[in-house]
Amino acid sequence: MTADGGVRLVCDGPVATVTLCRPDVLNAQTPAMWRAMRDFARDLPGDVRVVVVRGEGRAFSAGLDRAVAGAGGPDSFAELAALPADQADDRIAGFQAAFTWLHRPDLISVAVVQGHAIGAGFQLALACDLRVLADDASLAMAEVTLGLVPDLAGTKRLVDLVGYARALEICVTGRRLDATEAQRMGLATVVVPRGDLDGAVADLTAAVLAGDRNAVIEIKALLAGAAGRSPVEQQRAEREAQMRRIGDLTGRGE
Repeated sequence: MTADGGVRLVCDGPVATVTLCRPDVLNAQTPAMWRAMRDFARDLPGDVRVVVVRGEGRAFSAGLDRAVAGAGGPDSFAELAALPADQADDRIAGFQAAFTWLHRPDLISVAVVQGHAIGAGFQLALACDLRVLADDASLAMAEVTLGLVPDLAGTKRLVDLVGYARALEICVTGRRLDATEAQRMGLATVVVPRGDLDGAVADLTAAVLAGDRNAVIEIKALLAGAAGRSPVEQQRAEREAQMRRIGDLTGRGE
């Protein structure tokens, strides 16, 4: 087990669980938590195939901890604004890395969302490949209400899932989406009663682990890259991936 800055990593065979553990503030996120999550990518054993991301208590994450960001100390908005442009860019890129490692092709990441997933919480859920929502989940990209933009790698993921016009409406209004609407939009893989959340995650994880690991990796890479390829390019990528699999299965791979 690794724990740091209000977030915890527990590895159990092929499943790693990242838990936001500040339930007293609805798992509001801080830069210290983002640094810890970024570092977790280096701590994963090589046999991990699934990463489950969840929050302790009654909420997934209420978003940015404004008590930290609005103060005058380290990692505050004031400190960030005072940095030279290149250093500020590097600082935010480091924060983004806490989310983007969940895109890794060798992992399937699953967000387990109950209660609020607001701002950075919504973006953390979007960083995952799959999202299991409790029926009390409430999602919002609320950065606009603070005069900010979503900057934790969530904007492209949102556009990919719901399209430009709907993503724009969600981001510029900052409105709340309930679990039913999130599922209708394609933001939720499945919605279940709150009491069934753990069972649904366990079932989904078991189903992912039942597949051949290398086939799952190839499939994720094919689908993740599909939007940026033409049909001809995607078909070529499918052929190349299939020949790699056939080569491995017949012992004729490189």
